[in-house]
Amino acid sequence: MLQFAKTYADTVARLRVPCGFLLVAAFAWFSKPTVESLAWGIPVSLAGLALRAWAAGCLYKDRELATAGPYAYTRNPLYLGTLIVAAGLVIASRSLGLGVLFAVVFGLIYLPAIQLEQQHLQDLFPQYASYAARVPMLAPRLTRSGPKRQIFTWAQYKRNREYQAAMGFAAGAALLAAKLMLG
Repeated sequence: MLQFAKTYADTVARLRVPCGFLLVAAFAWFSKPTVESLAWGIPVSLAGLALRAWAAGCLYKDRELATAGPYAYTRNPLYLGTLIVAAGLVIASRSLGLGVLFAVVFGLIYLPAIQLEQQHLQDLFPQYASYAARVPMLAPRLTRSGPKRQIFTWAQYKRNREYQAAMGFAAGAALLAAKLMLG
């Protein structure tokens, strides 16, 4: 059973990008934005993008366990940020079907990827179990657990290629604006 879970997690982790392209196609086809839906959804997505940026600027992958900054509130601020960005785009798109689709993809693709990464971090960092016991997997704590601050750097943000998420968001927002203008 454990081998099946790992194989499934490996497979879905590789499917993240192709599923992203499928979501973009569904998003382009089924979205029905209005000025009001954009006014509500875009700020929500920007909040998720800001969380992702903060997390990426504090993350030194495989070199040190991130426990400060956004990682003091949730173990997976990048995934939480992705969820918030998607929620904002769903609000902006005015499509319940897209909301269901994003939820299904998140449940089938991203949650197993989180589990796979958690196993990787447990293998890499002995202190991970203690950290995981204090900090929730996805839903953030209301109070910080851990060091007071993690130094954010733009250089680390760039090293982690987080600008790709910003470009993806910009493309999604532009698509919604174009659909609105073209009626």
